This record gives sequence, C-alpha cells and structure tokens, in this order.
Amino acid sequence: MIWRITSIATSLLLVASMSVSAQTLSVGDDAPPLSVSKFVKGEKVDRLEPGQTYVVEFWATWCGPCRVSIPHLTSLQKKYKDRGVKFIGVSVFERDPSRVEPFVKEMGDKMDYIVAMDDVPKDKEGSPGKMAESWMKAAEQDGIPTAFIVRDKKIAWIGHPMEMDEPLAKVVAGNFDISAAAAKHRETKALARKVSELYAKLRPLLLQKNTKKALALIDEATAGDAKLERQLAANKFMLLMQGGDTEAASAYGNQVVERSGEDDAQTLNAIAWTIVDPDRKGDNEKRDLKLAMKAAERANELTKGENWMILDTLAKVHFDSGHLAKALEIQEKAVKLASEKDQGMQDRLEQYRKAVKEKSI
Repeated sequence: MIWRITSIATSLLLVASMSVSAQTLSVGDDAPPLSVSKFVKGEKVDRLEPGQTYVVEFWATWCGPCRVSIPHLTSLQKKYKDRGVKFIGVSVFERDPSRVEPFVKEMGDKMDYIVAMDDVPKDKEGSPGKMAESWMKAAEQDGIPTAFIVRDKKIAWIGHPMEMDEPLAKVVAGNFDISAAAAKHRETKALARKVSELYAKLRPLLLQKNTKKALALIDEATAGDAKLERQLAANKFMLLMQGGDTEAASAYGNQVVERSGEDDAQTLNAIAWTIVDPDRKGDNEKRDLKLAMKAAERANELTKGENWMILDTLAKVHFDSGHLAKALEIQEKAVKLASEKDQGMQDRLEQYRKAVKEKSI
C-alpha cells in the first residue's frame, strides 16, 4: 500500500491495524455471496458465477487512498473487459451513505466499472454492512482500499488494488498458482500479527517519545527476522531521524534502498519523504538528499510514474536538490494525476513555478 507517513506512531498503527482474531476467510476459500443494497453504476450482478473472474474491491467516499486507486481500477477494467473480467467496487464503512451516488457521479469516467453499496440494515445504520463483515472482517482486512480477485467462485488473491496487476494477469492467463498464493497470504498474516504484537510494546515508548528504547526494541524484535525488519524499515528510519542521528539514519536508509530485492515502493517513498518533509524539524544542511533521490526515483520506477503521492515526493526531492525545472515538470504531472485536491501539492506547484520564473529573469 502507498500512503504518506507523517509520524512513527501513525505508520505503525496503520501497519498493525489488522485484527488478530481467528481468520475465517483466506486465499483458496470459497468467496462469500454478494450482499449489496444498491447498484449505483453499471450492470447488476446477483451472484458470482462459476468459471468467471471478478475483482471485488472495497472503498469509501472518505478514503484518500481509494481515490488514488479508482482510476487504476478503471484502467484494469478496460484492459480485461474483453477477457470477461468484471470489476465491482463496493462502498463500505460509509459515514454518510448519501454521499456515495454524488461521489460516483463526480468521478465520472475515472470510475468506469460496476459500483455498489454494502447492505447495511436500517436498524444498524453506522455499523459494518453484510459484505464488510463477510468479506473484509472475515479476511482480517481493516484497511481500505482492499481488493479480492475471485476465480471460479474461489478467492485467488487479497491485497491493495495498486499491487494487483501481476496476480490478476496470471489469473486471467490461467497460470496463477493458488496454492502458492494461499501459503504467501498465510505468511503475510503471520507477519501482520508480529507487527501488532510489537506495536503493543512500542506504543508507550512512542507516547513518551523515547526513541532510544523504541529503536532498541525494534532491533531486538527484528534480529534474525529479515521479513519483519523489512516491514519496519521505514519506521526504524523515521525513528533514527526523529532521534537526531542523521548519520545512522543515512547509513541505514542507504542499506534499505541498495539491498538486493528491495521492491517496496511504500517504504522507499516514506524514506524519501521523511528527508524532505517541509514540516520536519532539524538541520536541513544535514539532510541526505542523495539518499532521498535514490529512494524516490526507485519508488517512482516501481509504480511506473503513475502514483501522484510518489511523484509529489520526487518533485520535492528535485526542488530541494536545486533541479527547479525538473521539480516543476514532475509536480505538474503529480497534480494532474491526483484524484483529490491536495492543498499542500498545489502550494508546492506554485512555489516551483515561482522559483523557475525567478531563475529565468
């Protein structure tokens, strides 16, 4: 998943947000039924048919990352429409259900697939709906957007829609190994539980702003556990920066960016943004902009230049590095791609335009 991390506590809370209750829905299981109150856009789908491929994606009008993924889902629907794949976006956890239809209408062609609303009983308004319970909660997925690939009425894949391209291509091509996917999913859930358990121990230290003990706890917990260390890499880097140890932060950040097989755009973007965050405190002269550039460029490469948050980060790195024209070029693309108005991005765009104009005078 791609989000902009602004604090160590927030990032760990997001990572650890999954429930640790007994899992009842996993990759390889039969898909639950569709239980929607209304189809807002596209054809009505009463049931998941055998032999067919579906993408059932959960979103909400208030969810910023959902806005980012919606155009991507539309692109994938167009790509696979002739292959019989149906995309169904189900609105869940809505604070105000009356906003769903106006939202979909406003999105227009950016949201060009089937859209429905979860079935929330009238006497339980404000509570999770039937699909939020039978799909999301059952699969221990508390964060949105979340997508489920369903093939022949069985769950083939669960994850963030921005990370769905490769598994969906394999499912459609008929060479997706669902047994391997199920094993990987179990591994991912086990890792999430480890993070949740660690966060319970870290939380009081973070509230006390005891970065030294928090770092020691992370090092102890991740010793000999490479997968857990990778999961917490951005958090550790952030703590090192917040603790004022810029030299150690740079050394560790470079290790993360350069190690073989590093392919986590979220972690890379978090490292880059932590360095150039305009709200950060500390000596700007000690910032490792070379590290920020390597991390941001790799994150942008991994997301094929299509993620506006990562482009926004990359533009800021270029600007702080003195590459004004390049920063402006990238920021203009970021603002154009953004599916929601972000005042910070707009302000940076104007800042870059002004800087380029002044340099040319």
